[in-house]
Amino acid sequence: MPAQLLRAALSPAQLERDLAIPDLSDPADGPHAIQLIVDAAVAALACAWGAGCEVRWCRGPRIVPIADNYDRLGYDPADVTRDARYTRYVDDTRMLRAHATALVPTALRQLAADPAADVLLACPGMAYRRDVIDWQHTGTPHQLDLWRIRRRPLSASDLDEMIAALLAALVPGLPSRQLARTHPYTTGGRQVDVARGDDWVEVWECGLAHPDVLAGAGLDGCTGLALGLGLDRLLMLRKEIPDIRLLRSVDPRVAGQMHDLQRYRPVSSQPAIRRDLSIAVDGSEDAETLGDKVREALGADADAVEDVAILSSTPCAELPAQAAARLGARPGQHNVLARVVLRRLDRSITDAEANELRDRIYARLHAGDRHLWAGAAGS
Repeated sequence: MPAQLLRAALSPAQLERDLAIPDLSDPADGPHAIQLIVDAAVAALACAWGAGCEVRWCRGPRIVPIADNYDRLGYDPADVTRDARYTRYVDDTRMLRAHATALVPTALRQLAADPAADVLLACPGMAYRRDVIDWQHTGTPHQLDLWRIRRRPLSASDLDEMIAALLAALVPGLPSRQLARTHPYTTGGRQVDVARGDDWVEVWECGLAHPDVLAGAGLDGCTGLALGLGLDRLLMLRKEIPDIRLLRSVDPRVAGQMHDLQRYRPVSSQPAIRRDLSIAVDGSEDAETLGDKVREALGADADAVEDVAILSSTPCAELPAQAAARLGARPGQHNVLARVVLRRLDRSITDAEANELRDRIYARLHAGDRHLWAGAAGS
């Protein structure tokens, strides 16, 4: 790993914190409705393909080799997703898995050592992302990779069958659409979206398993279907849950509803409080990295943030001199206007608390030499 990435590796405290987060897809961490989505998906495919297709469950550690997360799946060495801004590196050879697909290379190698004529590999798990903050994104999404590997040829029509079976089992009756997508580990890649009111929500990506990925695992002559589900979003669609934070709520009124697939019953509607921030940031920052820094800044209080949106971004060099001076802007920085929406799920937020949260976020995001705290003058 390049030296600049190694310097960005997680500290022992950060790693301990991340590994302590419960994986809602793992029964070992307690029951959760996400596990019912996993079971329903696997059962639907097992039924569609019959007893001739063996099911093999493939769980694994959260810390994975970088090679399994990227190289053995065909990612280019220069791919931007490898940047430490988006990846949680542990050391020069390991990382916290960025997707459940990181479990697939091990599953394929195990299949090569213990062959089967037709097998479904089910690889569920929590992943770690540096991501935006809104109703459908989280830094710890849950995913399920489903790969069918067979000695006889599999084709696009088999992928159609797989998609149809999963849609019927997981989101029955909801409109769906498919878009062409490119993935390093598939050919003929697709994205599947499901309608949520007037919006489309991406729920999985899929394609034919890339021959190079199979050959690299010792499965020459095999073909495959590769599909990765977003479990959080599918559960939210199935239960009509409006906010992804609810999936981890400890409020008994909410947590008690996270053990079945029945429609979610709202327990309260707290008012939102908005705070707009004018900040100077490095030119490489984006919505994903800013969202991750907000989570880092607030720690256990991060669940008070409903949304972080970038309203505008302007190179500081293009600002009037007085405005740049007010920010304490440095060369190469951008002036970002960000809107932070605060709303706790279980109680209202006072103005004083909102200002305190705003200042903690501002202190972490603003990289200029002058500061403007809530209700105070610049310093």
